[in-house]
This record gives sequence, structure tokens and C-alpha cells, in this order.
Amino acid sequence: MGAANWWIAFAVVQLLQMLGLAAPMIMLPGNWLMVCVLACWAWLSSSPSGPGWWIVVATALLALLGEVLETLLGSAAASRKGATRRAMLLSLLASMVGSLLGTALLPIPVLGTIIGAIAGAAGGAFAGAWLGEAWAGTDREKRVEIGAAAMKGRLIGMAAKLGVGLLIFGLQLLSFFV
Repeated sequence: MGAANWWIAFAVVQLLQMLGLAAPMIMLPGNWLMVCVLACWAWLSSSPSGPGWWIVVATALLALLGEVLETLLGSAAASRKGATRRAMLLSLLASMVGSLLGTALLPIPVLGTIIGAIAGAAGGAFAGAWLGEAWAGTDREKRVEIGAAAMKGRLIGMAAKLGVGLLIFGLQLLSFFV
């Protein structure tokens, strides 16, 4: 691969990595997109520089960690407040739906989509937990407390997954120059 082609391929990979970094904000598997892009580079590239298979494996493990953190942190706060399994499941489902609906909420390109998706996910987590607890017959004050905990946990889980995505991004970027 010539120098010009290498830089073009590098730029395309970085663009896809940045898209992958933003994708979890709208409930898409961005960290896994980043891993797939790196796997394609390792498979197709004949260049000695850039990510190899050990980077692909390391980033795949990090992406898995991000999924585990997002799921556990998303429900841990509500669980600590005594949420039922039904409330935690409805919170997760409503969070996904809320995120998708939130992407169209603010008609501002990119920034509005991200803010809407985050707000939709948080609101959906609250609403799902609240409905799950209402279904179980929990009193109103406790429903609000559990809903707020689910919303907080969802935001913390999303932040943790974003942190893992930033780590993946940094690792892959470093692998091009080391």
C-alpha cells in the first residue's frame, strides 16, 4: 500500500471510529462497529503499521466490558432501591424505545439527535421502572424513587460505555503509530 493510499485508508478508519464512538448515544452498537472496522483493517491491510489482531481482540474484550457495564449499572441503582425484575426489564425496554424516539425529538442536526437520544433513554428508563412498579402495586412515592434510580443508573451506564468507547478509540489510534 502506497503512502497516499495508507493515509486515505487511515482517514476512513478514523471517520468510522468516530461514528462508532457516537453511535451508543442513539442506542446503536458503536463499540462493536469500532471493533469490526479494526478487524477489517487487520484482515485487509498488508501494512505493517496499524492495528493487528491483538488490538482487535483487546478492543473486542473492551467492547464486551462496555456492554456488561452499561447493563449492570443501568439496573443496579434501581435494584438497590428495591425494584422488581419487571420494573427493571420495562425500564430497559422503555429506555431503548425512548432513545429511538428521542433521536427525532430535537430538529438540530447531530447535537439535537444526541441530546434527544440521551434524554429519551433517561426518560424511558424512568417511565419503564415507574410502570413496572405501578403494575406490581408499589406505592407512588416508591415508584418515583425507583424510577429516578433507574434513570440515574441508565445515564451512568451510558457514560461508562462511552468511556470504554473512548478507550477503544485511543487504543486503536495509538496502534497506528506504535
